[in-house]
Amino acid sequence: MAKVVKGGRRFNFSALVVVGDGKGRVGVGLGKANTVPAAIGKGQEEAKSGMFEVPMRNTTIPHGVNGRFESSKVMLKPASEGTGVIAGGGVRAVLELAGIRDVLTKSLGSNSPINLVRATEQGLRSLRSKAAIEKVRGVKITQ
Repeated sequence: MAKVVKGGRRFNFSALVVVGDGKGRVGVGLGKANTVPAAIGKGQEEAKSGMFEVPMRNTTIPHGVNGRFESSKVMLKPASEGTGVIAGGGVRAVLELAGIRDVLTKSLGSNSPINLVRATEQGLRSLRSKAAIEKVRGVKITQ
């Protein structure tokens, strides 16, 4: 972003950063600063502090889910082994860094990169493992 002031243009940079261990933990951060390295550093700190566990079933997600952030929506569906990550841009980065190797996605609504990444994060946060659902319901699920 550039702001025109008396002495010329003043630039401000924002960096969307995704960090993950590839084993089920991922975090997203947005850093803003006057220089690119500083923006990336701030984004990294925010992403590391906001990391969360993603429940997985083998190499995919346990069930389908819709993530939503502002006007962006992301549909995530489990896929059979060997399918790969069928996603674009920021959504792919979040899923790959989380360690998910087989998933189908579709972005709906606004395709703003920041909003799509946030929608993906929200969708992954709303996933529940079989064990978590059994604990909440107090029953054993057989399938």
